[in-house]
Amino acid sequence: MKTIRLTAAQAMVRWLSAQQNEEGERFIEGIWAIFGHGNVAGIGEALYEHRKEFPTWRGHNEQTMAHTAIAFAKAKKRRQAMAVTTSIGPGATNLVTAAATAHVNRLPLLLIPGDVFANRAPDPVLQQIEHFGDGTVSANDTFRAVSRYFDRITRPEQIMTALPRALRVMTDPADCGPVTLAFCQDVQAEAHDYPESFFEPKVWRIRRPEPDAVELAEAVALLKAAKSPVIVAGGGVVYSGAEAALADFAAMHDIPVVETQAGKSALDHDHALNFGPVGVTGASSANIVCESADLVIGLGTRFQDFTTGSWALFKNPLRRMLSINVQAYDAAKHGAASLVSDAKIALEALDRELGSHRFDAPDARLRADWFEATAAVKAAPDAAGNALPTDAQVIGAVQRSSGRDTVVMGAAGTMPGELHKIWDAPQGGYHMEYGNSCMGYEIAGAIGIKMARPDADVVCMVGDGSYMMANSELATAVMMGIPFTVVLTDNRGFGCINRLQQGTGGAPFNNLLDDAMHVNPSAIDFVAHAGSMGAKAVKASDIKSLEAELEAAKGSDRPVVIVIDTDPAPSTKAGGHWWDVAVPEVSTRAEVKTARKSYETNIAKQRLAT
Repeated sequence: MKTIRLTAAQAMVRWLSAQQNEEGERFIEGIWAIFGHGNVAGIGEALYEHRKEFPTWRGHNEQTMAHTAIAFAKAKKRRQAMAVTTSIGPGATNLVTAAATAHVNRLPLLLIPGDVFANRAPDPVLQQIEHFGDGTVSANDTFRAVSRYFDRITRPEQIMTALPRALRVMTDPADCGPVTLAFCQDVQAEAHDYPESFFEPKVWRIRRPEPDAVELAEAVALLKAAKSPVIVAGGGVVYSGAEAALADFAAMHDIPVVETQAGKSALDHDHALNFGPVGVTGASSANIVCESADLVIGLGTRFQDFTTGSWALFKNPLRRMLSINVQAYDAAKHGAASLVSDAKIALEALDRELGSHRFDAPDARLRADWFEATAAVKAAPDAAGNALPTDAQVIGAVQRSSGRDTVVMGAAGTMPGELHKIWDAPQGGYHMEYGNSCMGYEIAGAIGIKMARPDADVVCMVGDGSYMMANSELATAVMMGIPFTVVLTDNRGFGCINRLQQGTGGAPFNNLLDDAMHVNPSAIDFVAHAGSMGAKAVKASDIKSLEAELEAAKGSDRPVVIVIDTDPAPSTKAGGHWWDVAVPEVSTRAEVKTARKSYETNIAKQRLAT
């Protein structure tokens, strides 16, 4: 057997560069790195040696580097991923939030934080977290709860088992999620005689599980017995590449489709059976259909509470649940009949069994009424008015300047709810991180989308609160020459949560900057801030000015940040559904007591299982 002597870190990088997807691309496209003690000497040297065939990118924050990697994998429909390496200590623990985001969203992410010395000779090393009762624990054990696979590399030969296990998880449609390989810093530098065969190129195929015959028969029986089914399309539709199959299936059998945050833009906005967003941030057209449905077909969705209206949306007393999902855990939720299968394969199988069977077509007027409602809230305000624009009016301006190549994206605060409700998305034109609703994802996520889809017109919608959480990768985008447009809505605080606070009877407190216990008033100059990092930054005085700046931003060679002041109070009243946010049983505030009564009325409507 021929061998080659390499350090464990060198062997890891060489192996990763040889792993391919079915399209012949590197499955791990490259690695984001902030070097420190714990990874600069071992992994850093290995990455330098392979910098031409395996790219290394430098960010400004460990969490946001991982957010970029997550967005890249999402935009690539899980066909490619990125790795992230950090030092030990805070460099590693900064990744934990991103790991949680990847885990919730079932997205592949390879995390390689440095770890303590396996030989323990210099213990405790700088930044080492010592567990007084367990000598095997390090800071990286915090990743165990938010990793689909966790391993600690304590000997150089262990990478020959750990690395294939890592990619097995990342390319498995059911188990897909973040992998953490905690790499002891002394082991990174240790040499081993590795078999040359270990480094031969390997193609990782993403399997398409076929449905079980018994489950398929039960699903077909449920469909044939139904009078008014509805399909709830989730992210699994996109990851399966089932968009065309869903469009054809819905049209063939006259089944309305409603979209979750992850499933939005799986169907083109103009598809006749696309009845819009569902649930708490949903359209009236979608929610009316769901309220009366006697069969709710979850297609690649995990039925998050925003989708189900906290399980108070599906009101038909005869309704049944059918969950089609590649992950058995998701398929069995809430007493649903399970069809464990790839989404595309399942639709094709159901289509064959249904033949020419058609249901009564849903009322097309519901769609028309919803389009009319959204057009009204997105319309430009009266030029004579002096009021600040709403977020919906800002979205309207972006919509009017967008094209079929536009991808609008966001993550937290007001924007996910407003965009889910009222953005008219072409197929593939919507990217929202709402599984974890992670503030600070937006700027970094826009980089990942643009790296995955360089021809797309990427528009990042972010509020001032989320921008302040994590904005440093704007400088990274400038230095890497990655252009996209940022629309920064400044409502001077956390407007979304302020509305939720008051909606549950609370007094406005600690959300808007003026309601916090500050000594000096806020005077943040976002234009100057973004400009200081090298972005092109401008202030739009009103909606007309915003539209002009959006046009001027097209074709830029670097990020463009357009700041506009907005009113924190309004949100789109049309559509939507109740959401279970527990209201205190006891309070001195009359507003809370009133909200509690309404809350008790609504929780009585929940149906948690069939």
